[in-house]
Amino acid sequence: MTRLGDPGDASSAGRRRRTPWSLRRLLLTGILLPVILLIALNAWSLYQQTLATLHTAYDRTLLASAKSISEEIDVTGYDENARLRAIVPYSALETFEADNQSRMFYRVSTLDGELISGFDELPMWHGHIPQRPPYAALVDFYNDTFRGHPVRVAVLLQPVASSNGRGMAVIQVAETLELRETLALQILRDTLIRQALLVMVVALIVVIVVQRATQPVRQLSQSLHARSQGDLSPLDASQAPREVQPLLDATNQLMGRLRRLLDNQKRFVRDASHQLRTPLAVLKAQVQSAQRGDIPPMQALEEIGTTVDRATRVANQMLALAKVEQLRQEDSNAPQPTPPVLLDEIVRDIALELSPLIAEHDMDFAIDTRPCPVPAHEWMLRELTRNLLHNAIRHTPPRGQLQIHVQAQGPDAMLSIRDSGSGIDQELAQRLFQPFSAGNARSGSGLGLAICQEIVQTLGGRIALSNLHDVDGQVRGLQALVRLPMFPVEKTSEAAAPNDLA
Repeated sequence: MTRLGDPGDASSAGRRRRTPWSLRRLLLTGILLPVILLIALNAWSLYQQTLATLHTAYDRTLLASAKSISEEIDVTGYDENARLRAIVPYSALETFEADNQSRMFYRVSTLDGELISGFDELPMWHGHIPQRPPYAALVDFYNDTFRGHPVRVAVLLQPVASSNGRGMAVIQVAETLELRETLALQILRDTLIRQALLVMVVALIVVIVVQRATQPVRQLSQSLHARSQGDLSPLDASQAPREVQPLLDATNQLMGRLRRLLDNQKRFVRDASHQLRTPLAVLKAQVQSAQRGDIPPMQALEEIGTTVDRATRVANQMLALAKVEQLRQEDSNAPQPTPPVLLDEIVRDIALELSPLIAEHDMDFAIDTRPCPVPAHEWMLRELTRNLLHNAIRHTPPRGQLQIHVQAQGPDAMLSIRDSGSGIDQELAQRLFQPFSAGNARSGSGLGLAICQEIVQTLGGRIALSNLHDVDGQVRGLQALVRLPMFPVEKTSEAAAPNDLA
């Protein structure tokens, strides 16, 4: 039962709210919304401009009406004593009425507001004549209200003169705004219809263009759905639009990384099953032999221990190889700066760790190190040094020579491990860095040098094996030479005395 306020409801509502918009909806909203807002603003501005234009046009009619009325005014007396008379029938204004939509009213009065003729309810004008009237007359135009309707009023100050007197008349002619507003609305309506058609055309074009533009994406989606499971081959980007090319390139790079990752996992599982199957079978046979009493118990335990040690060493090396490969993939995807680690300290620590093996073989051992900071993970340098030194110890005969050198050569840190073993032939040297290619199948699993090469390549360095010869050209040992990019060494470090241990 779902309760109100349950976290599941909140997460479901959040997922519904976070539903991304489609490109069609996004473009339609992003284009049409500003266009509609601009159309609305333009419509309001157009309506106001149309009204102003109609006022200008019809104000001339009001002025003509006022002048026509002024012709019906007579005066007796002069100036302050002037008495005005006007008899204006309403039929005189019918000539100026455009149609039955609007109605006209007038008022004739003196400057003091005394009504002479017309509608007494029409408010008296109390304004002033503009300094620059729109017409060659003392006229003013303004908006007012008469009998509850908005009207446009023209005021004309008309001097009146006759043989019997002289005076000044104030003539007001008002017209209701039905006609003007009707014409303005008609113009606005026609404009909005055309603009609405334009918006519809724009929306249709956007839908068609988006449909056309997203067709490669839909084809790509269909192609991906039609692929078989495990198919990580690159996508064909030759026919895709230029804007989709970066997405396809990134997708192909991702699929390439996934393909390499899956290949590494498959190889690890294959190699692990192959390499561990033999020691486990041998271990089972040894246990069964010990149970039957075929060999003495102590001998059986020693053989079992040897088999377990070999299986453990193989498992550890395979895990180390997988870890190096994983780190290489991570660095290639998102490279991050690595703090420097002193290679010389790592080498001396590993030499001290393996000193019991060196002492067991009574070797003539020498180590010479100088400070060499290397940008690398410490465990990688330890694994590299341990594998190389362990191989050298295993192939050096008793009371043989073993030398280690760590020094800077230009921008690189050089690690050299020399033994006095029998060396390697040229054919074997070509495949020693391949996994499970051991020089002696009984003494190793063939993963040590493969791990070393993976580490060196991950760090951007080089590794090489070469035979050492005496003056007669005879092989007298093997040298493993590693070069790794190094951090700049301080002058004080370059002048430091070497560390020797013999």
